Amino acid sequence: MADISDSAARTARDLRVVFSRLRRRIREVAQNTDLSPSQESALTLVGKHGAATASALAAAEGVRPQSMATTLAALDQHGLIRRAPDPDDGRRQLVTLTDAGRARIEGNRQVREEWLARAFQDRYTEEERQTVLTALELLERLSRP
Repeated sequence: MADISDSAARTARDLRVVFSRLRRRIREVAQNTDLSPSQESALTLVGKHGAATASALAAAEGVRPQSMATTLAALDQHGLIRRAPDPDDGRRQLVTLTDAGRARIEGNRQVREEWLARAFQDRYTEEERQTVLTALELLERLSRP
């Protein structure tokens, strides 16, 4: 890292730490105690992927297929997912969200957004919120290829 300035290295480190803390806090806000963090994560993943096999979900989540199978079994018991035979390969099952699963994801998203908006409203001035918006525009460049 000899060719990286001290300010760039500090920004990278501090940004990673702040994002990790903020992400953890946002997750805490909407956590319902009946699902584990891995179950919540898998539920969100099913919502993003639509119909998917357990092995595809395990690969996307970076866990062993056996771990995903256990997680999906718990989500199934809560009535949040359904399994149906894959029309292309009857040996496999496709996992999708039930109406209850979709409602849970949407409810969590709404609670998180409301908490974050309220936190910005209560803890920052208008000028500070505008500064955050400007910083986000700059950070958007990091997500581009």
